[in-house]
Amino acid sequence: MLSAQSVQLHSADPVSMPSRADCNSPGFWSDSQLSILNSTGVQLISHGSDQFSQYSTQQVWLDSTSHLPMWIEAVWQDVDGTLYGWYHHEPAGICPGSTLTAPRVGAVVSYDNGRSYHDLGIVLESGDPIDCRAKNGFFAGGHGDFSVILDRKGEYFYFLFDNYGGDISGQGVAIARLAFADRENPVDAVQKYFEGEWSEPGRGGRMTPIFRAAVAWQQENTNSFWGPSVHWNTYLESYVVLLNHACCKPGWPQEGIYVTFNPDLSQPGEWTAPVKILGKVTYDAGYYPQVLGVASEETDTIAGRQPRLYVHGRSNWVMEFSKEPFEQGPPVAVEDPPDRTDPMPESVLPARTRR
Repeated sequence: MLSAQSVQLHSADPVSMPSRADCNSPGFWSDSQLSILNSTGVQLISHGSDQFSQYSTQQVWLDSTSHLPMWIEAVWQDVDGTLYGWYHHEPAGICPGSTLTAPRVGAVVSYDNGRSYHDLGIVLESGDPIDCRAKNGFFAGGHGDFSVILDRKGEYFYFLFDNYGGDISGQGVAIARLAFADRENPVDAVQKYFEGEWSEPGRGGRMTPIFRAAVAWQQENTNSFWGPSVHWNTYLESYVVLLNHACCKPGWPQEGIYVTFNPDLSQPGEWTAPVKILGKVTYDAGYYPQVLGVASEETDTIAGRQPRLYVHGRSNWVMEFSKEPFEQGPPVAVEDPPDRTDPMPESVLPARTRR
């Protein structure tokens, strides 16, 4: 376990994602170009020389409408160019007369550098009953708001995701994994971590959260971390996760953004206690923290000592990681951002984007 690590934020010239971001926005490099996927239930892919350049953007093609709307939140590219991706899906009609849904996590694959995708199916799904009495305003259960990373040995893809239903003992940020060899056929191959073992099926199995909810997601005053975004930090030689924190009023308000560290994904009990790095977060500034590394070949899943921090698709900060602890002042306050024109009207966006 790491003996010391820390992070500071430094203000920087603003940079925005090429399109509106409503989840983790994964990136990958191909032919010396950085490609970024932004999702609002509709998937857009943009290509540029780096994150500070002009992009060309297009909508991606999906071979199936079975799992729409979807948000592609993670990708990984094989040496042969095959791009594997994973999505958050929110089925409609879960609770009649209500907009509540119960997300699931599925897998896709692309053979044309991310321009089109074949749906491989659902790989993570809750086995708990739907609770249409849930008062958080969005979810009646389910698994979602996740990220995925391949471990350094190339043995497993690890999913860090949220469980929003069932007994509170299983709610919060959880973890599962998929053997690298099963990447083409992932359905029924994902295993959830439960009571010290990778023993429960991805679809319907139980889980032991890494960070358990303090107040259940069924309650309007839920108190829980959610939306983990993971990267391997080459400077620290450790995995780093950024977390949202919903607390403790109706409407899923964002209390702050937190960071946690762990050098070994196979040891879920080794994550450090989350530390707040951003506070007083407002609606349009507040959700979906992630990094984008600034060097060539760095992305949202691999970064060095000073990556950019993005929140809700906008970066106002450089993160500076340290191997030594240092005195950390109060979390940075985030002010309301200036008005801006969205790429598409709110009325055509899925309800999730209005959180």
